[in-house]
Amino acid sequence: MQDEQRRYLSVGKERLQDLVAAAHAGGQLREEHLGQWCYRRVVRSFRSLPTGTTLFGDTLVYGYPKIGRLSRLDTGLKVQFSHPFWVEEKVDGYNVRIFQHAGEVLAITRRGYICPFTTDRLRDFIDTRLFEAHSELVLCAEVAGPENPYNRDSPPYVREDVGMFAFDLMRKDRQGFLPHHEKEQLLREYGVPEVCQYGRYEVEDLPRLAGLARELDRTGREGIVLKEDSAQDRRAKYVTGRINLADLRVGSAAMKQLPAEYFTQRILRLGLFLEEHHIERTPALYRELGEALIEGVLEAVARWRQEGKVADHFRCRFHRKENAELMLEALYRLLGKGHVQRRVLEPRGEYYVLEFSKALPRTTGLLAHLLRGGLVFD
Repeated sequence: MQDEQRRYLSVGKERLQDLVAAAHAGGQLREEHLGQWCYRRVVRSFRSLPTGTTLFGDTLVYGYPKIGRLSRLDTGLKVQFSHPFWVEEKVDGYNVRIFQHAGEVLAITRRGYICPFTTDRLRDFIDTRLFEAHSELVLCAEVAGPENPYNRDSPPYVREDVGMFAFDLMRKDRQGFLPHHEKEQLLREYGVPEVCQYGRYEVEDLPRLAGLARELDRTGREGIVLKEDSAQDRRAKYVTGRINLADLRVGSAAMKQLPAEYFTQRILRLGLFLEEHHIERTPALYRELGEALIEGVLEAVARWRQEGKVADHFRCRFHRKENAELMLEALYRLLGKGHVQRRVLEPRGEYYVLEFSKALPRTTGLLAHLLRGGLVFD
């Protein structure tokens, strides 16, 4: 079997129809309607169809696969990789797949929902002639920045609005990714912005890779993704220590919305990073960890006292007002209309600016109970 055949696993139309029928009968496939868009979405992995796979008519866009996490570089590289691998930045944002359907370029989220915000803003970031020349391609990218509708985190180099950073190319109706050199050639040809590339490494390059990880930690980056340069295309991700502090700071404001493992896993990752890289445990570091855990709690209490609820506030820019309205509609369906509050939608300069809040109902309920004198039985 040739490398190309190994990299791409396609599903014949007849078999696809059988798969789709079985997924629908089992409740793993759901029809979605938003504005003028109608499509089907795999809500839970089913046989060869990963979660987030979408169907637009007979066109299949495979879900982006999960990538395993390394907790140690020194042991993990030897166990996971038998060939050289490419290393790129792991950007702190949200994952989208971008493709052309019926003459329109669309963006869908990791879970397979059409994202009106990302779709609206695509022309700010990419040359859509890529899809005119290569209509079979699916561009995988991270959208990151403080003005996005999903996350409160943001990489340090995106200080306003959002940016888009490509990291893979797929083909419709096929699993797997284009080889590194082919991807890089297409991204450069069409001027598509991409995540920072750090080059090709081997397992023996551990000291150099560890130095890169420490530098990314020092500058507040999330981490790296390692992609084996082989037909198997093995992959792993590795995060810095400091990103765990940022996650804890954001997560502590929503403590009741998140499982306990969210906090314990990040404390464990931080400890393992400090130990592997021989980073000094200073009073300032311990203070920062404590602040990350308690600051969000105090912020949540302050919000409840001021507004009677705990909610996260978001601000996004749109080219078209109707896409902002569709974004709200999508959030109403996803979270429940009572948990999303529209605050502002108005033209400002060349954009329409949407401001809204997402309620944290479990955190709100717990704080209301505690601050009003309720009992808790441990």
